[in-house]
Amino acid sequence: MISEVLSSHQCSWFGTSYGYKPWLRLLWVLLVGFSPASRAQQGTQPQSIKIEGDITLGGLFPVHSRGPAGVPCGEIKREKGIHRLEAMLYALDQINSDPELLPNITLGARILDTCSRDTYALEQSLTFVQALIQKDNSDVRCSNGEPPIIPKPERVVGVIGASGSSVSIMVANVLRLFAIPQISYASTAPELSDNSRYEFFSRVVPPDSYQAQAMVDIVKNMGWNYVSTLASEGNYGESGVDAFLQISREAGGLCIAQSIKIPREPRPGEFDKIIKRLMETSNARGVIIFANEDDIKRVLQAAKKANLTGHFLFVGSDSWGSKNSAIEDQEEVAEGAVTILPKRASIDGFDQYFTSRSLENNRRNIWFAEFWEDDFKCKLTRPGIKYDPGRRKCTGEERISRDSQYEQEGKVQFVIDAVYAMAHALHSMHLDLCAGSMGVCEKMDPVDGRMLLQYIRSVNFNGSAGTGVMFNENGDAPGRYDIFQYQMSNVSNPGYKNIGQWTNHLRLNPEEMQWSGGDRKIPESVCSFPCESGERKKMVKGVPCCWHCELCDGYQYLLDEFTCDMCPFDMRPLENRTGCRPTPIIKLEWSSPWAIIPVFLAILGILATTGVIVTFIRFNDTPIVRASGRELSYVLLTGIFLIYLITFFMIAEPSVAICAFRRLFLGLGMCISYAAMLTKTNRIYRIFEQGKKSVTPPKFISPTSQLIITFILISVQLLAVFIWFGVMPPHTIIDYEEQKPPNPEFARGILKCDMSDLSLILCLSYSIVLMITCTVYAIKSRGVPETFNEAKPIGFTMYTTCIIWLAFVPIFFGTAQSTEKMFIQTTTLTVSMSLSATVSLGMLYVPKVYVIIFHPEQNVQKRKRSFKAVVQAATVTTHLSLKSNDKQNGESKVEPDRMHYLVLVTFQFSTVENNGWHFPQIVCPNIKQTCIKVSL
Repeated sequence: MISEVLSSHQCSWFGTSYGYKPWLRLLWVLLVGFSPASRAQQGTQPQSIKIEGDITLGGLFPVHSRGPAGVPCGEIKREKGIHRLEAMLYALDQINSDPELLPNITLGARILDTCSRDTYALEQSLTFVQALIQKDNSDVRCSNGEPPIIPKPERVVGVIGASGSSVSIMVANVLRLFAIPQISYASTAPELSDNSRYEFFSRVVPPDSYQAQAMVDIVKNMGWNYVSTLASEGNYGESGVDAFLQISREAGGLCIAQSIKIPREPRPGEFDKIIKRLMETSNARGVIIFANEDDIKRVLQAAKKANLTGHFLFVGSDSWGSKNSAIEDQEEVAEGAVTILPKRASIDGFDQYFTSRSLENNRRNIWFAEFWEDDFKCKLTRPGIKYDPGRRKCTGEERISRDSQYEQEGKVQFVIDAVYAMAHALHSMHLDLCAGSMGVCEKMDPVDGRMLLQYIRSVNFNGSAGTGVMFNENGDAPGRYDIFQYQMSNVSNPGYKNIGQWTNHLRLNPEEMQWSGGDRKIPESVCSFPCESGERKKMVKGVPCCWHCELCDGYQYLLDEFTCDMCPFDMRPLENRTGCRPTPIIKLEWSSPWAIIPVFLAILGILATTGVIVTFIRFNDTPIVRASGRELSYVLLTGIFLIYLITFFMIAEPSVAICAFRRLFLGLGMCISYAAMLTKTNRIYRIFEQGKKSVTPPKFISPTSQLIITFILISVQLLAVFIWFGVMPPHTIIDYEEQKPPNPEFARGILKCDMSDLSLILCLSYSIVLMITCTVYAIKSRGVPETFNEAKPIGFTMYTTCIIWLAFVPIFFGTAQSTEKMFIQTTTLTVSMSLSATVSLGMLYVPKVYVIIFHPEQNVQKRKRSFKAVVQAATVTTHLSLKSNDKQNGESKVEPDRMHYLVLVTFQFSTVENNGWHFPQIVCPNIKQTCIKVSL
C-alpha cells in the first residue's frame, strides 16, 4: 500500500520535501489516475492481508465483485474470492511447514482485492512496486534538521494472480516494468501468450487458444457447422472468441452466424436484444459463450423470458465450467449445456482446512468476517457499524459445510499449484545461489526477477491434484480439460456430468450426453441441412456453411457435391443420381398390344388371300376366273399377300436382313397391287373410249401386254429400292432420342432400322402415285355398265383406300412427339396397309369366290352382248339420263338417231374361245359375222 503510518518519533515521509511520493504519484496518474471513488473505497474497506515472511509473494484475488457506477467494489464473492484467497493461505501454510521445500525460509504474502475491476486492481498492485522505485532522500529533513528514518518498503518477489484476464493484462503491464514475475491461476486470454509483451507472465491454466481448440473439436464432433458466439467485453471474452474464430477458420467446415459482444456496463433490456439477435439466425442453435458468470446468468434469464427454453445449445468456456451459481434458477434453460473446465480435482486437504476456519482461528483474513456474514446470512456486531435488526445476529458458533452449503471452487487447485510453482522456483534458485546457506543469502537479497523467471519456466513437479505442473516458452501450462454437460432429465441428481476430456485431442462419450427433455439424439445446429441424394449444393455467397440444394434434374447426375453433369447420350442417371447407367434397349415385342392387332389382321389377310389364290387355282378354267383376267389377278393377289406379309417384317426384331426386307417389301406389295389395278382400269378406260370412236380395239390390251405394263410399273419401285441399297446399305441403329421423356426412368433406347419417317414416306410415295392414278381412271370409268367390267369395284376399292390413307397421315405424323412414337407409327402403318389390302381383296375377289363356292350354277358360259352394242347401250343410257334431267328442268331435247339405232339393233350372243381368251361375238341379222377380240 502507498501510505504507511510511521511511529511518532519518525519523520513522516509524506511531507512536501521528500522524493518518493512524486515518482509514485506520477506513475499512478500516468497509468490509471487516482479517482475520488478509489480514495473513498480505501477509507471504508481494508485493503490487504499481510503475512510476514523472509520472502514475500503478492496475491491478487477478486474478493469483491465489481461495484455499481462510481463505486469500485460491490458484494463479496464467496467462491471466486474467499475460496481462492484461502487456497493461497493454505498453500503458504503447507510450504512453510514442509522441511524439504524452502527449508529455513518462510514465505510471506501481501494479498490485495481487485474488486473484479482492472483499473482498481492496477491501483492496488502499485503496492508491489514500492520498494523498486528509486527515491531521492537527499533533500528530506526532519524538523530538527536530521534525516528522516524511512522504513524499508516491503519487497514482493513474485505475484500470484490475477483472476480475470483483463486484470492480469493490466497488472502485467506494470509488473514487467519492474521485472516482477507473475503466475496466474485463472487468466486464460490468448493475448497473454505473447512473450514479447508479457514476458514475466506465466499461468498454471492453459490459454484459451487450447480451450478454443477443444471447443471447436466439441462443436465439430457433434456435427454442428453453424454457431453464434457471445463474449463479455474485455480481454477474456473477446480474446477467447477471437481464438475460437481463428481456429474455426483454419479448421474449416464451421461458420459463425453472429458474433455478439456483451457490453461491460449493459443497459436495461440489453440481454433481451441479444436473444433477439440470436434468433435472427435461428438455425444456429449452438451458442459459444465466453462470458463472466454474471453475464451467463443474465443471458439464461433473457432466453427464459423469451420462452426459448430448450432452443439454444450452449457451449460454455471455463468461466462457466461446473458452477451452479451461474445457472441458479435457470436450470431448465441451461439443460444440455456443454461446458469446459481445465482438468482439476478437489483437494481434500483444502476442504478440511477451509471447513475448519472460524472467526477465532482465521483473523489473518481481514475479509473473512464479511464472508461469514454472507455465508451464514447473519450479522456480526462490530465497532462503528450499526446493527441491522432485520438480520439474525451471528453467534460465531456456525460452521462451514455444517450450517451452510459448501463446494470447493474450481480454481482452488490452480491457486495452490501457482503458489507451489513459485516456491519450487525459489527453492531451485536458493539451491543454486545459496548452496549450504541457511535462509536467504546475499545473492537472493534482493531476488533478481529475471533470474527467478527462468527458474519458474523450468519447474516441473506434480501438483496438488497429481498432474504435472510445467510451463512452455510462453509461460503457458499444457492443455488438459474436462468436458461437462448439465443434465436434469432421467437422472437422480441433476447437475454437471463428465462426458469427456481433451488433452491435445478430444475424447467425447456421445452415449453419455443428454439434451432437453431427456433426448439422447444430438440436436442439429446447421445453416443448411445435407442435400438429398442427387442434389447439388449451391453455395450462399460469403457463407461457406450455407447452401441451397438444387436437384440434378432431367438426365443430369451428381458429378461432385457442387456440380451436376449430363449423362452420355446412351445412358441415364441412377435413381439416386450419383452416377449413370446404360439406357435399356427395347423393340416392338410380339406380345405387345401394339403388335397383336396388326399381326392378327395380317394372319387373317394371309389366310383369306391364300384362300382366294387356292380357289382361283382350283377353278382356274371356269368362266368367272377366266373372265376376271387370271394373269393380272394372280399378280394383284401376290401384291396383296406381300402387303399382309410386311406386317411381320415391321414387327420382327431389327437386323440387317430384316431391315433389307423392310425396304424391299414395304412399298413393293402396294406397288404390285396398284400397278395391276392401274393396268386394269387403264385398259377398261381405253377400250370404252376407243369403242366410242370405232370397233377397232385399242393397242396393248392383250394379257401379255398387260403383264408387261404391270412389270414395268413394278420395276420402277424395285430400281429405286436397289439404288437405295447401294447408296445406303441397310443397318440397324439404336435411337436414344425418340423415347427420351423428361423423366429418365422411362427413357429407352429403341432398336430400329435406319429408316426415317421421310424415307418411309418416300418408299411408299410411288405406290401412292399409282393409287391416285388408279383412282382417277376408276372415276373416269365409272359410267361403264358393271355387267361387263370391274371398273366400279376397282373404283370403290380406290375410294376406300384413299380414305384409309388420308386417315393414316395425321395419325402417323401427329404422334411424332409421342414417347410411344415407334409403336404407334408401326401399328398405324401396318394396320393401314392391311386394311387397304383387305379392301382390295374384299371388293375385287370375295364376291367372285362367293359365287364360285356357293353358286356354282352361275359360273357357266353365257351369251354376251357385243362390244359395239355395249358401248351404244352405255351411250344411250347416259343420254337418256341426261334427257330425263333436262326434262325435269323444263327443257326437251330429242336425239332420234341414237334412239332409232337402239330400236333397230337386235342382238344375238355367242362366245368363241381362242387360246383361253374370251372373244364376245356379235351376230347381226343379214350381216356378216365379225369378231372383236376383247377380254372383258
